[in-house]
Amino acid sequence: QVQLVESGGGLVQAGGSLRLSCAASGRTFGSYAMGWFRQAPGKEREFVAAINWSGGSTYYAEFVKGRFTVSRDNTGNTVYLRMNSLEPEDTAVYYCAATLDYCSDYGCYSTIETYKYWGQGTQATVSS
Repeated sequence: QVQLVESGGGLVQAGGSLRLSCAASGRTFGSYAMGWFRQAPGKEREFVAAINWSGGSTYYAEFVKGRFTVSRDNTGNTVYLRMNSLEPEDTAVYYCAATLDYCSDYGCYSTIETYKYWGQGTQATVSS
């Protein structure tokens, strides 16, 4: 089992940047694939980015490609989401999630049901 705690959200102007962190408990963090999702008010939770257990493979939603970067530090039990060129449409609660399930493609990594463990979320607000 793993517990996840997000941080790094806040208020930023359009065009600005934020780096979200997700700290994980447990000694087996390196075994988990990690995902980032977001949920805006009145909208469904949606996939943002994911990274496999080693950090060797990453996956992104089309709307964040080239702007967001997911990375992980298995020694420090942390996964990051660097968000650049933020737009007001990026305003949402951002969640990290973990899974031990084996995934081999975008379809698996981007599916909410793939992930068993979720953090409480961190709010990111982008003003225009």
